[in-house]
Amino acid sequence: MSETVYLETSLVGYLTASPSKNLIIAANIEVTRNWWESYRNAFTLYISQTVLDEIMEGDAEMAAKRIEVIQGLTLLQLNEEAQ
Repeated sequence: MSETVYLETSLVGYLTASPSKNLIIAANIEVTRNWWESYRNAFTLYISQTVLDEIMEGDAEMAAKRIEVIQGLTLLQLNEEAQ
């Protein structure tokens, strides 16, 4: 059984981000994309309803790209304690 990883909103954002001239943001995009391509299949990936809600916000075209990236991931429902 593989280890599990909870993905939060910024990871999905970096995966779908446009190139940036800001060196820190550009590095975060590159590291995130490299991890996604090289290591994601070694883990069982989860997102929460909160992450789904957040990635659906903003520009419709970018939101569609973010939603496409998370297709097939297990969605965790929020319980009362988490809310």
